[in-house]
Amino acid sequence: MAESAHGVTGKMFIKREIDAFLARRMFAGKVLVVYGPRQSGKTTAIEHYLAESGLAADTVTFNGDETADRELLADASAERLKLLIGKKKVLFIDEAHKVPGIGWVLKRLSDKLPGIQAIASGSSSEDLAEQTEEPLTGRKFEYTLLPPSFAELAALSSPLEEMRELERRLVHGSYPDVVAHPGDETDRIRAIGKGYLYKDILKHDEIKRPELLDKLLRALAFQIGQEVSCNELGQLAGCDAKTVSKYIDILEKAFIVFRLCSWSRNLRNELKKSRKVYFCDCGIRNYVLGDWRPLAQRGADEAGHLWENWYIAERRKRLLADAPETRMYFWRTTQRQEVDLVEESASGLKACELKWNPRKTRGTVCPTFRKAYPEAECVLVSPPDAPAHLLPAPIAAEEAHA
Repeated sequence: MAESAHGVTGKMFIKREIDAFLARRMFAGKVLVVYGPRQSGKTTAIEHYLAESGLAADTVTFNGDETADRELLADASAERLKLLIGKKKVLFIDEAHKVPGIGWVLKRLSDKLPGIQAIASGSSSEDLAEQTEEPLTGRKFEYTLLPPSFAELAALSSPLEEMRELERRLVHGSYPDVVAHPGDETDRIRAIGKGYLYKDILKHDEIKRPELLDKLLRALAFQIGQEVSCNELGQLAGCDAKTVSKYIDILEKAFIVFRLCSWSRNLRNELKKSRKVYFCDCGIRNYVLGDWRPLAQRGADEAGHLWENWYIAERRKRLLADAPETRMYFWRTTQRQEVDLVEESASGLKACELKWNPRKTRGTVCPTFRKAYPEAECVLVSPPDAPAHLLPAPIAAEEAHA
């Protein structure tokens, strides 16, 4: 039976990499906290794992969106939790950030009912993280589940076949419901955007001016791949830089956008406080602008910006899964010498120059950067090269060998 809204295409389930996290961390004495945007597949991924591992029958589930469930769990004592859970082994609370006092509820469960595995998911990293940070210090493992990654989608067919879907991903994104309905992508991503952006985000207590948020989102959508100035954005939107910064922070914690800081260490003319803002999903970016044109009608610059946004968002997913301690930056000097992506990890530096047109990948990453950081691994990446950087390391090696 198709369950397309959450990651099933026909009878083919989009297997998520969270399975490995759950298999490793279940019953390890910690609360499992899963963050991610609405419609990214959190609920289905968790329920699918519980079913596949034979734990579904031993799971009691609550949903923070439901008033009755919130009231049952609000500030629940250990005694009430024991009654609610009964003889079950797993407690799964979806949209947990909406449950009053959820952090202390989970602490009581962890302390008083150590044999019960608690899983809490939420679509607001800010709310859930803040509520669980102090109560669950040393008591939780965290995972961020974004819309399906290139690797997860490639597993449905092959990396080559998934690369053939690149234009669809650049225009409509990779939310499960969008991926599962080829030919109906525009209405699907529009429904997600309308319900997610203009229902959930606008309810945020600090969003005082909805029209300002709309202007800011549009300005950010036009500036992907460019340095962002809060002062300039404030002038465009009609507010001060502090308000712009606050709104961007809210959007980031709600998984709409993410920021890259500028990398600097050696050169006096390196930009040190600049930021770039990318969208977590290209489909949401295009929804903000109402722009569903195919790439052929957009021009090389626009296609290049979408490719840059897509690749960096996908690389971020890969690093979250494989190397979460890795930090991502861009690099630029006052003379406008630039590297699109710089990754810093314990193993060293990696610099990536992104080229939409494979015929323009001749040459090397910026010579000034290479001279300043000779220890860095430097690569040029165009669409044909993407799988080698977006697949888990063992699979990428197999693909390269093939």
